[in-house]
Amino acid sequence: ERDMDYSHIIGKTVKGTIDRPLGSSHPRYPEMIYPVNYGYVDGIFAPDGAGQDVYVFGTEEPLAYFEGKVTAVWHRLDDVEDKWIVSLDGAEIEDKKIMEGIRFQEQFFHGKLYR
Repeated sequence: ERDMDYSHIIGKTVKGTIDRPLGSSHPRYPEMIYPVNYGYVDGIFAPDGAGQDVYVFGTEEPLAYFEGKVTAVWHRLDDVEDKWIVSLDGAEIEDKKIMEGIRFQEQFFHGKLYR
């Protein structure tokens, strides 16, 4: 598998809507609780036709909207979607912290974290 190049995305400031706030349940799997805010970038569409999904780090509070910097991309190897990792304050997030934060959902897919 060839490596992906996300240099045009990483470092970019984005804003959008949180439709699954931290602490909320997944709509189809109510036992799955979001440990981070999850939403989409306004005006940017993913290959699945929906808004570009993001995991938002940098707060312990549920959000309705966000603005932050893309610090990494989780590339799903067995799906058409990539998930952008957004830092509210622009600070780098350790790989371990990202993986702990997204595992609740990404454990069901194979993927790779890109910086």
